[in-house]
Amino acid sequence: MAVNLPIEVLRSFVAIIETGSMLQATERVFVTQSALSLQMRRLEEIVRKPLFNRQGRRLRLTPAGEHLLVVARQILELNDRAVASLQGQALSGAVGIGMNQDFADLLLPGVLNEFVISHPEIQLQVRVGGSQELLEALKAHQLDVVVCVRPEQEPKNLKTMPMLWIGHAHLLEREVLPVALLAEPCLFRATALAMLEESGRKFRVVVETASLSAVRAAVQSGLAITLRNSLFMESGLIPPLPQESLPAVPGVGYALFTTDEPSSAAGLLASLVQASVLELA
Repeated sequence: MAVNLPIEVLRSFVAIIETGSMLQATERVFVTQSALSLQMRRLEEIVRKPLFNRQGRRLRLTPAGEHLLVVARQILELNDRAVASLQGQALSGAVGIGMNQDFADLLLPGVLNEFVISHPEIQLQVRVGGSQELLEALKAHQLDVVVCVRPEQEPKNLKTMPMLWIGHAHLLEREVLPVALLAEPCLFRATALAMLEESGRKFRVVVETASLSAVRAAVQSGLAITLRNSLFMESGLIPPLPQESLPAVPGVGYALFTTDEPSSAAGLLASLVQASVLELA
């Protein structure tokens, strides 16, 4: 017997995740908080799995919830496209997306290129910059979607992955460790400096730049080590160091933010970006 996922319940589920709470989601889907709670209970009964880990007032998705979020966005996007098509409408307008340099190589030739080809009527605007700069632009309605790195406890994280010390192992033998870092503000920079200073390891910043490509070149050439994540290593061209040889570091989150009421085009772009990020190893 076929089991149906109700569109209105999926829309409420996505709204809760995108706004960060049931209370804020009520303003988007126009139902009461108690009705939202009943909808989520019904959704968990349909899929027969818990979707949320409730930590006080904070809601975090279980693995089943993360999978359903991707599927729900795809279902809603298809539903909205079908309705728009039947009503003689096409996705159009302008959509702005911001991303850290970490995601540029991943998203620009892949999901964003696919988006532009599939929806030629939409004007896509891309900004690459630091997380705080991008989030401020989102708040000022200069961007519609932002994907960036955040601390591992950020509620909007799609997933968390380890930070990694990266570089050539022979540099570990030096009395003063050469380090390459992005200019501040940068989460990786702040973490690297704090952990090295706390451990008492002698180091010197030999490369400080606004360009991630320059950091990559310095590390590839054996000039310095750095602290980044797996996106930085370019399919193994840059080796990770033995992590036990350097101070332990926390994880880093890959987070997705949207405006409070994203357009259909922005919602579609967000779902494509989310799917791409969740596929990362």
